[in-house]
Amino acid sequence: MAQLGAKIVPFLWYAKEAEEAAKFYASIFPNSSVDSVNAMPADSPSGPEGAVKVVEFTLFGQPFTAMSAGGKEPFNHAISFTVSCDDQAEVDRYWDALLQGGGKTQACGWLLDKYGLAWQITPKVLTEMMKDKDRVRGKRVAEAMMQMIKLDIATLQKAYDGK
Repeated sequence: MAQLGAKIVPFLWYAKEAEEAAKFYASIFPNSSVDSVNAMPADSPSGPEGAVKVVEFTLFGQPFTAMSAGGKEPFNHAISFTVSCDDQAEVDRYWDALLQGGGKTQACGWLLDKYGLAWQITPKVLTEMMKDKDRVRGKRVAEAMMQMIKLDIATLQKAYDGK
């Protein structure tokens, strides 16, 4: 079921809202689309013919597949998607959009969307700061990040600069 041309495609199993989730995500990110929605043409352990839907979609050019096939294991923090942001406006935009409709904030730039999927909304500069060879600077940034819910680049920069 992997989309043509991709060697690795994340596969997400939803209880019932795979198509809705794919449309939601595609409305948030550029270069994104719902590419196909197909009902399973045969009975499966998850439901009768036609009850299980397989959705192929693209986010930022990355193919995904999702399936609505009844409750199995819920999403958890063992798997999350990181959105690497260029600036604070991008952090704010994706943070706010993914929380729409009932998402929940978490610590350190993490959130759960209304479907229970974990996302990390992370400014690119954070990674650069944390990799600094000056471990004292990196520690200050990490400590500042640990105090945040949504990440704030200006506050991270102050910590990095020792202010």
